[in-house]
Amino acid sequence: MSTKEVPIVIITGYLGSGKTTLMQHILKQEKRKVALIVNDMGSINIDASLLSTTGNKVAQVEMVEMQNGCICCTLRDEFMDQIERLSADKSIEAIFVEASGISEPSSIAGAFLNYEEMNDQTRVYLKSVVSVVDVDRIYREFLYNLTSDEDAEDGDVINLIMDQIEFCNVMILNKTDLLSREQLEEVKTGLRALQQEAEMIECVNGQVDLEVLLDREEFDFEEVEAYSAVQRALNNCEHEDVKACVDEYGISSFVFEEKRPFNREAFNRLIEEYPEVLIRTKGYIWFADDWNHVQLFEQAGRNASITELSEWVSAWPEEELDKLEADFPDIREDWDEVYGDRCNQVVFIGKGYEKAEILKLLYDCVESA
Repeated sequence: MSTKEVPIVIITGYLGSGKTTLMQHILKQEKRKVALIVNDMGSINIDASLLSTTGNKVAQVEMVEMQNGCICCTLRDEFMDQIERLSADKSIEAIFVEASGISEPSSIAGAFLNYEEMNDQTRVYLKSVVSVVDVDRIYREFLYNLTSDEDAEDGDVINLIMDQIEFCNVMILNKTDLLSREQLEEVKTGLRALQQEAEMIECVNGQVDLEVLLDREEFDFEEVEAYSAVQRALNNCEHEDVKACVDEYGISSFVFEEKRPFNREAFNRLIEEYPEVLIRTKGYIWFADDWNHVQLFEQAGRNASITELSEWVSAWPEEELDKLEADFPDIREDWDEVYGDRCNQVVFIGKGYEKAEILKLLYDCVESA
């Protein structure tokens, strides 16, 4: 009898495609107890923080954050250690891995299958590699380059998107509500030029049933590799450090942290003229005219949004704050005398940007003391 009982589902997709939104939806379904590994290239794992603070019943979820590296290379050994640790919990029925937006799925799958071959008593097996595709962004920005033989103007990014589309057995076509049926069919035709066999699932806001991802045939590496129209060998992400892995696609990131609030009007003006070199931005911010609420700022390509989330802890009534501090005495470790736990903490990911120029734009929006 096979010891393999715990399916692994790897969720990939380019920056801003909707991976975290998909995971939020899956976690809310509560059909099975699942574990979740979230990998983020930045030194702050915004995705994991968001998943754990937006009302999901995290008691049903074992969540592991892996950050400041990539599970396809620098964090590969740690990734497999976490897989094995989670699989030892007999109550966990499936493990989902939300990969970094710039990860190569074939490298992750290859590392996992190599581990599986060397550990024949492992309880885990690879069920699916899922690529989440932002169909609106593909249509608006990349469709011509995906279907053209000419050199793409932003070739490194196009290559990464191709890698993620080529190597999967499930494609989730997200944000379909932003395109007409004709436009969507045009995107699907372009995707099929790269990937002939993977099942395509259309959705809005990551609304995909958990069982659709789990109830399917076991993953076959060679078969999926053969799906690719280009058939490139992608299992060569053997870098010595994170920067090398990032530089393969010319993409790098940095974290902006500042206690002082943003001026709302100045920040909105920045969004209106947002630097095109920034591919993806995500993090928590706050405004000088609202000392109560955490705001989530997200940008992917031409789309940017600010969403009001929960309250800052320091905005709670004093009696509730005292009770919380009694239960969690370390809550004031990073407490500011003026701002409490309020802070701006944002990850910026881009290609060909000057960090000093981006920082100047940000500090121009910060309220003076």
